[in-house]
Amino acid sequence: MSYQIIVCGSLVPDPLQTLEPVTGPQGPALKNEMMLPSWLDPWAGHALYEAARLAGQHAGSKVWLVSLGPKAKLQQVMMTVAQKVPFELVALDGSAGGFTDASETAAALAEAILAIPGLDLTKLLLFGGWESASRGAGATLQIVGERLGITDQFQGVDSLTLEADGSLRILERVEGGKHQVSVCSAPPAVLGWATGSLPEPRNNPQVGMANMRGIMPALQKAKPSPVSTGDITFTSVTLPTQTRTTQVIKDASPEQIAADIVAWIKGG
Repeated sequence: MSYQIIVCGSLVPDPLQTLEPVTGPQGPALKNEMMLPSWLDPWAGHALYEAARLAGQHAGSKVWLVSLGPKAKLQQVMMTVAQKVPFELVALDGSAGGFTDASETAAALAEAILAIPGLDLTKLLLFGGWESASRGAGATLQIVGERLGITDQFQGVDSLTLEADGSLRILERVEGGKHQVSVCSAPPAVLGWATGSLPEPRNNPQVGMANMRGIMPALQKAKPSPVSTGDITFTSVTLPTQTRTTQVIKDASPEQIAADIVAWIKGG
């Protein structure tokens, strides 16, 4: 059986950069946001690598990456991501900031997915990150699935196995470091990936050149998709305060150290 695997993934600032929230004319944002180097969201990256592995195991399968972000930033990031795995890009030109409304973002993504030529919901697997390094609402992927009419949704996925009868065996994270085993009889399904089990693929220039033939035209015709904070109002945006209290005590016993730690936790 072949599958149509669509991965929803956005851009995030390089985590090694200093991120400073500010309030601008359009609402909250990051200081010098357009100047910050960007990368594909790590959770979306896991989903993309898992999608490519699955497509490679089933002839006729195809992977799309649907991404909403500033066109210039998308081009910058795709120059690197394109060398990882084969996919077709569906680009949307809009804000990739972490303050945008999940519902508006999901509506734009769902509209772009439905416009993909030859889309067959009976073969569709919608992948994305369980979490996000920018849009950490934990709701965007679920809303996209609902707008597509997909009710079989799984979050915190670490493993996906396709059984001989076409069913999907899924391991979802639950409390206590355990997994819940779920079985979905057939697509369509939504899978929000955690970390999965695959390493980041090596750069492959041949894959990159093949991908870029489709990526550049996709960026040129990227549909403007203005997304905002919706009805959400931010009264202020600031960095978390840092508190550090250090004590230097010599020759303390393990029991005393443990007692001090417990007292500090209770007092905090």
